[in-house]
Amino acid sequence: MKPFSIKPLNSFQIIVLGFAGVILAGALLLMLPVSSATHCVTPFLSALFTSTTSVCVTGLIVVDTGTYWSVFGQAVILVLIQIGGMGVVTVAAAVTIVSGRKIGLMQRSTMQEAVAAPKMSGIVRLTGFIIRATFLIELSGAALLAPVFCRDFGPVRGLWMALFHSISAFCNAGIDLMGIRIPFSSLTLYAANPLVNLVIMALIIIGGIGFLTWEDIRSNHLHFSRYRMQSKVILTTTAILILLPALYFYFGEFRQGGFGTRILLSLFQSVTPRTAGFNTADFSKLTESGQILTIILMLIGGSPGSTAGGMKTTTVAVLTSTAVSVFRRNENPELFKRRIAPETVANAASILMMYLCLCLTGAFLISRIEELPMMACMFETASAVGTVGLSFGITPGLGSISRIILIILMYLGRVGGLTLIYAALSGHRIRFGKYPLEKITVG
Repeated sequence: MKPFSIKPLNSFQIIVLGFAGVILAGALLLMLPVSSATHCVTPFLSALFTSTTSVCVTGLIVVDTGTYWSVFGQAVILVLIQIGGMGVVTVAAAVTIVSGRKIGLMQRSTMQEAVAAPKMSGIVRLTGFIIRATFLIELSGAALLAPVFCRDFGPVRGLWMALFHSISAFCNAGIDLMGIRIPFSSLTLYAANPLVNLVIMALIIIGGIGFLTWEDIRSNHLHFSRYRMQSKVILTTTAILILLPALYFYFGEFRQGGFGTRILLSLFQSVTPRTAGFNTADFSKLTESGQILTIILMLIGGSPGSTAGGMKTTTVAVLTSTAVSVFRRNENPELFKRRIAPETVANAASILMMYLCLCLTGAFLISRIEELPMMACMFETASAVGTVGLSFGITPGLGSISRIILIILMYLGRVGGLTLIYAALSGHRIRFGKYPLEKITVG
């Protein structure tokens, strides 16, 4: 009889369990009477939902953040957002670096997976850069927002509001404290304020392009030709996904108001679905075309190794390139004069199928359970699995089963479906034998 032994966790399992552990700890803290404004014990499911949406930097909420939670509760939520945005592994590595302890090979491997780095060498230096840059950007954002919020809420509360919304925007969480004016209002009261709009959008974009892209920009400055192929793809795809939807929103949705206000509304509603969750307009009042476009943007999300969720810009770029190569009868898909590996194409197709299945299945179940329109439910599930946080406002009224469905979707969307599958199947042996090849007609 073999002696009992515990197998060490691999990188994927550490990431999956790390997020789950932080979510549970956050839920327990939010249940404490000191966390709520009325000093009552928050039901476990509501606390779990809030903790999940914070750690998974989603933004869907069942209670208004600004009015339900005390300052302590809001501080817990902010810490959870920071951990979720930077990544559990990155935060743990930061603590290790600050404490002066040595980082082993296994820890370096996990850090590499957490930030989607192409190689392990230099990962500690990269992590240090991520930590320094994160705090510098968040503090700069808070400083820029402070004059407006201090004017509107007083110096002390204004500084807290500025810091909270800067971190929430950079981490692509979309959780706000504006409910003290109008519950669940997000940033609609600042729809025409250029400073708030531009700062929040800048924070969302910077957080969403990914840590490796930052390093590329820092190393090569504005010499675009020197960037890694991945950085080129991310920046180009991000620009297209901001400008084209903004044009649609300007000419197709926001036809009222002045030129400046329409520009701000259009740009903000183009940026925030990827995957920030703030809004300056009511998405439930958009046309169905605008709502479908928003769902697509939510599912696409940000970029690999960033604070954003979703399928990622690179996934869409690879699939588009694959389609173009098929149309042109090229042997391999290409991006910026580089061939794309077949396993990358297979991963991209798997991720697309996974997100579509999760979004549609979740929407179907919630629609049947709650007897709500499919469009509204699909908007919520796309928001959950894309870790966005935009909503038609139906989430607070959902029942327990529907909330659990959204919790699962948020968790899968932040951890990543492939990460979860790799963690679950880590003990399975790889099969080297191959079945005979046979062609099948598609299309």
